[in-house]
Amino acid sequence: MSEATLDPVTLAVLKGRLEQIADEMDATLYRSAFNPIIAEAHDACHGLYDAASGDTLVQGKSGLPVFVGAMAFAVRAAKRAAESLGGMRDGEVWLFNDPYEGGTHANDFKLVRPVFRDGRLLCFLASAAHWHDVGGAVPGNYNPAATECWQEAVQIPPVRIVQGGQINPDVLAILRANTRLPDSLWGDLNGQLAALELGARRLAELLDAYGDAVVLQALQALRERARRLMRAQIASLPDGVYSFSDVLDNDGVTDEALTIALDMTVQGERLVLDFSRSSPQCQGPVNISRATAVAACYVALKHLFPEVPANAGVLDAVEFVMPEGLVITAQRPRPVGGYTETILRMIDVIFSAAAQADPRRAVAQAYGTINALSIAGHRSEGARSGQRWVMFSFFGGGHGAHAGGDGLNHGNAPISTATIPPLEILEAAYPVRFTEWALRPGSGGDGTHRGGLGAVYEIELLERQAQAFVFGERGKSAPKGIAGGGDAQANRFSWHSQGAWHTPPMVSKMLGITLERGDRVRLETPGGGGWGPPAERSADERAVDARRGYLADAADAAHPGEQP
Repeated sequence: MSEATLDPVTLAVLKGRLEQIADEMDATLYRSAFNPIIAEAHDACHGLYDAASGDTLVQGKSGLPVFVGAMAFAVRAAKRAAESLGGMRDGEVWLFNDPYEGGTHANDFKLVRPVFRDGRLLCFLASAAHWHDVGGAVPGNYNPAATECWQEAVQIPPVRIVQGGQINPDVLAILRANTRLPDSLWGDLNGQLAALELGARRLAELLDAYGDAVVLQALQALRERARRLMRAQIASLPDGVYSFSDVLDNDGVTDEALTIALDMTVQGERLVLDFSRSSPQCQGPVNISRATAVAACYVALKHLFPEVPANAGVLDAVEFVMPEGLVITAQRPRPVGGYTETILRMIDVIFSAAAQADPRRAVAQAYGTINALSIAGHRSEGARSGQRWVMFSFFGGGHGAHAGGDGLNHGNAPISTATIPPLEILEAAYPVRFTEWALRPGSGGDGTHRGGLGAVYEIELLERQAQAFVFGERGKSAPKGIAGGGDAQANRFSWHSQGAWHTPPMVSKMLGITLERGDRVRLETPGGGGWGPPAERSADERAVDARRGYLADAADAAHPGEQP
């Protein structure tokens, strides 16, 4: 069947209805999850996936884009597991967190539900969400010192969490035994199951209204449209080979930089992304699996070509060269918990390589780290005395400037449409107080258009004692400008205890920081890179920057490495 046989109005209506199903699944989970990283930050995603290939058919507008590419691998993993047991059955839901099969890291639990019509498998619905804590050596699971996956989190292969419409109590017992926060896990699991149930009902209503054949024809047409549009966008770039390399600070175990290198070839409608020159897989947890690497490329391409629909057709027009054994194609048991930092660097090198082809289309590098911070301890007072608490959160920074204007101040990472958890939510849930939450003056790169500003977060402990863990990047190598724009300021993490400020030996990563009541941790996040020569920024724009307090004062400029 071709797009031409389906009239445009019906296709547009079905596109909207299908996206609405995914959007409703997203909203259901956000409103029911116990975990603030899902409920407030929206670190989750839902979609529809092809029955035969597992490829992405439809994604919601509020789910994490990085999950879109990765979830296709997750659906295939669930299919393989089911085939070994006789195939998928109606009334089942498969669950797992294996990052080597389904991408990302072990906190991200994937649930896959087959959709049957008249005994025939029509498609899959799938849900991915970041669970708060799933065992491992570090509360929240961002263990910067991990050297194997089992030190990061419990490893769950594809298993049936639901059989015959009923939750499997044995699997649930295993999950609850492998978390510091069983109530949070129970709430998040139920939220995902409820989202899939709603999606199944909404999809059945749509199929009843239009017929299975028409809906399947629309899905095929939407993928074909994405493929054609992507090829047209590639063809709009000048032919050539565009290369760019960047680095990660270290792997958290050995203080040596790791390279992410790209050779991007444009030849007519053909695009090749070759990462062969990247560093080998490493000891520490900045490795990622190939599924995650492909998903990162998908996100970067969607930023460069935003008008292309969000489905597997985007990737149909792209060839990936990613040899096994690289830091971006690591294999079990290499740790992958800090995957966010590596995929952000992959996006950076794609942006910077694309800027060589067409600087007016590309965006300068964003702040390049989520600064995963975990503070954990036990309640020492009141009715909840002895109760375990784990505050895990990620933080924002500046986005890169572009041909159309300045970068966004204090945004979230370009891997997602998630939001930064509000300080009011974090303070209400945990025994901490934010003593500072502000823009970081001077942190954006200079240019014709200025990079967005990063932020300053300072957090005071209100409990008797706690342990803090941080997993960040961009502490040594700042985000880059493009088209002659300046680089941003680098990341800085510090903590105040026993009357003095301290910094991590690994600059951006630290394990087991002991805090007492009144001690503080401080993040000063990078801004985004600048776009265009700084000399071409107008005097009026610089005056506005000064009036708004966006510029660093003389002391900050003279001593950028000095602690507060």
